Amino acid sequence: MRHLRAGQYGLAVGTADLPRRYLRRFDALRDCRFHTVGHHASHAAAGFWTSGFDEACVITVDGIGEWDCMTVGSFRDGVHRHHRRIRYPHSLGLLYSAFTRRCGFKANEEEFILMGLAGFGEPRYADAIHRDLIERTEGGYRLKHNVHRGIGEWMPDARPEDLAASIQAVTEDVLVDIARWGRRATGSGNLVLMGGVALNCVANSRVAREAGFDEVSIFPNPGDAGSSMGAAAAHLGRPLHWDGPYLGALIDRPYAHRTILARLLAGEVVGVANGRAEFGPRALGNRSLLCDPRGGEVQDKVNRIKGREPFRPFAPAVLEEHAHDYFEMPVRRSPWMQFVARCKRPDLFPAITHVDGTSRVQTVSRSSHPEFYDLISAFHRRTGCPMLLNTSLNTKGQPLVNTWEDARAFQAGIGVEVL
Repeated sequence: MRHLRAGQYGLAVGTADLPRRYLRRFDALRDCRFHTVGHHASHAAAGFWTSGFDEACVITVDGIGEWDCMTVGSFRDGVHRHHRRIRYPHSLGLLYSAFTRRCGFKANEEEFILMGLAGFGEPRYADAIHRDLIERTEGGYRLKHNVHRGIGEWMPDARPEDLAASIQAVTEDVLVDIARWGRRATGSGNLVLMGGVALNCVANSRVAREAGFDEVSIFPNPGDAGSSMGAAAAHLGRPLHWDGPYLGALIDRPYAHRTILARLLAGEVVGVANGRAEFGPRALGNRSLLCDPRGGEVQDKVNRIKGREPFRPFAPAVLEEHAHDYFEMPVRRSPWMQFVARCKRPDLFPAITHVDGTSRVQTVSRSSHPEFYDLISAFHRRTGCPMLLNTSLNTKGQPLVNTWEDARAFQAGIGVEVL
C-alpha cells in the first residue's frame, strides 16, 4: 500500500457496492481513485484474460455474488457481453453446499469431500432431487420453494454416499445443460469455467467431454479467492502477462533436486517448499508432499501423514507427454489439476485412483514448471514411471505451508523432511 501515489493509480475491488468511506480511512488510499467490479465480472475476467483465448464463452457458477448465482457471457474483441444470468435464491452452488451439510461436512468448505464421497454411492435420489428441489430448464434451472431451509430433513434415511452421488449427478446434468446452451448462444468453441463450482473437477470433466467445446480453460483459483486478480483484470480489460499460479510468498532456496530424487527412490514421502506459493487451492509442485505412486500401501501411508479421510485418493503429477498413455484425458492438458481422467492402470497406481476409476490429473510440462518437470523426468528415467503422487503440504484443516518457517514447523510436527 505504501507504494501507491495519490491519484496516480486506480484500485479495482471485487464488489459493486464496497463502501469507499471504509477504504478511505487508510491514509495511503485516501486520495486514490476507486473502480468497482461486479462479482461475476471479476470471475469472468480472471478466467478469460489468463486463458490465452482470443474469444470465448465464459460460464460462472457459484454460491452467490451480489445477486448473481450463474452467468453465461462471452468475450469478443475485448468486450464482455452477458447472455444469461440466474439470480438468488436460485443457486446451484448453495444447493450443493446444503447437501454438504446434510451429509455431515462443513458447508462452504468441504464440498470437495462430498465430491469424493460421491464415488462410493449410487445416484438413486437424483430423480427425487429433480422432483422436490430443482427444475431443469432450457440451458438453466430453478430451485423450488424453501429448498435451502428444508434440506436438513430431506430423505432422512438415505445413506450419505448415495446423497452425495445424487447431488453430484444432478449438478453435472445442470452444468452440461448450461454449457451446451452457452455453446449455441455464443458460437464459440472455447469455454472458460469460473466460480467456486468450477472447483468440482468431476463436473468439469463431464462438461469438457459432453458440451461440444474444442478447448476448456479454468483459472487455477476460480473461486472467490481469485477475485483479487479478477477485479484487476476486469479493470485493465486486457490479457494478464503471467507465468502461472506461482504468485505467493517466496521461499528463495536452491531446488534440492538430487536429495529429493534420492528420497523418492528410497520410497520415502518428502515435502517440497520452494519458490513462490501457489495462488489457489491446489498444490502444484511448490508446496507439495511427493512420493512414488506405485504400490498398495502408499495411500494409507500418506493419509496417515495428512490426517484425512482414508477413502480419499491423491493426485498424480504426470509428465504432459505421457499423460494420455496412462489416463483417458477429457482435455489435452490439465496443468492446474482441474479435471479427472479414467486411469488406464489402476492396478499399478491404487493411491492415485479413486474408487470410480478416475484420477485428478496434473500434467507437468517444462514450460509450466521446469524444476518439477526435471524431477519427474529423472524419476521416470530411474523407474520407468513418469509420474509422482502429489498432495498439498499441510495437514487436515490447516492452511498450505507458506513460508520456510511454516515448512520447518510442519517438518517438526509431522516428521516428514521438507526440502
